Amino acid sequence: MSVRTRDPVRDSSIPAVGVRRSGLRIRVAIVVSGAVLLVEASWWWGRGLQGDGTRLFLNAPPLTGHLDPRFPARALGAVAVAGIIVWLGPLLAQRAGWRRLLLVAVAGAALWAAALAAADGVAGFLIGPSSRLGYLHDVPLVGSPGAFLSGFVDRIGMYSAHVRAHPPGMVLLLWSLDRLGLSGPGWVAALEILGGAAAVPAASIAVREVAGEAAARRAVPFLVLAPAAVTLAASGDALFTGVAAWAIALVVLATGRTGRTSDGLAWVGGVLFGATLFLSYGLVLLSLLPLAVAIGRRRFRPLAAAAVGIAAVVGAFGAAGFWWGAGLLAARREYLASVARFRPYGYFLVADLAAFAVILGPAAIAGLVRLRHRATWLLVGGALVAVALADVSGMSKGEVERIWLPFAPWVLLAAAALPERTGRAWLAATAVAALALQLLVVSPW
Repeated sequence: MSVRTRDPVRDSSIPAVGVRRSGLRIRVAIVVSGAVLLVEASWWWGRGLQGDGTRLFLNAPPLTGHLDPRFPARALGAVAVAGIIVWLGPLLAQRAGWRRLLLVAVAGAALWAAALAAADGVAGFLIGPSSRLGYLHDVPLVGSPGAFLSGFVDRIGMYSAHVRAHPPGMVLLLWSLDRLGLSGPGWVAALEILGGAAAVPAASIAVREVAGEAAARRAVPFLVLAPAAVTLAASGDALFTGVAAWAIALVVLATGRTGRTSDGLAWVGGVLFGATLFLSYGLVLLSLLPLAVAIGRRRFRPLAAAAVGIAAVVGAFGAAGFWWGAGLLAARREYLASVARFRPYGYFLVADLAAFAVILGPAAIAGLVRLRHRATWLLVGGALVAVALADVSGMSKGEVERIWLPFAPWVLLAAAALPERTGRAWLAATAVAALALQLLVVSPW
């Protein structure tokens, strides 16, 4: 019996595959280059508007803050951490046990965020929590929790900018820590770093549930090293990211199980979703992710169990005197009377997407072109729809490198679609993007 061997000269499938790969590489290059051009165009457009007298309140459009290129000796620590993660991250992602990998990922994400912040010294950790616009500033105004919640809407104008734009959950949390003796911006920074780092295993667990362990393992290093880490050390949105990520992960896990296990996971996920609602109004959009997974799997009971958990939290806050809908309307009034009234809708419709692309980094953007896995798209696509809705709402004019941080982990999952042979190169490019963001722009968080 003869065995027919493939003749690379005559086998037309070889050139066809080569052509497809070449075309895919070209599309990736076009999309990544387009993202770079979008950021650059937003810069020049923003500068032009400012030259004509428009008040954007951005000194490094499309980013908040101001340009200040620098390379202090402290930045060498961040460079070293990046090098270690780029070298060892893919190896650990392939070989470490799953639970050990998740623990290493949390530690790596926290270390990376801390190393980036440390490039600016102590100020890198404390500038956000210490801000007069932040949550910690208003903790002394709480008094008793009941009185604070029942009067929050009526007295909203007396609070700082971030508190006026958000539900009262974060201030109450910091008030509780203060009562436990964990007061001050250092504790807040630690809470934010750990909260943001906790999003990495949550997103990994969710994508493992819907797309398998191989995809989750490939995504982990990109979740750890993403430029979004720049905001983890000094932004309350980092904590929101972690809470929301675990809410999504638990409900997604529930869709793959039955009986009491499913109901319990979904209920706890719902409670966390309820907590998320009282940390940031806009994060209600993240409910699209577990909703998409539940519809794709035709598993609707977990949604009902999650709704019970959400209702319990909403009811508890309502019984204490704060209703979510009333708070949202009050926050919208405050927002429309803030600097947002000067910021042109059309410009920020584009510039916000550019700023979001910056915190995602090049690997996630390239991954969006290559991603074909339908189940992964339920999470990635849900996050992109949430971003699109947030963008067109006009309620996020600027500062989205902070505000949209909770959406970032789910889009970063697209990096799992990158081929393993180029994975380390894309990971290195992601680390360089994060370092560039940290060392070129000084932000207020």
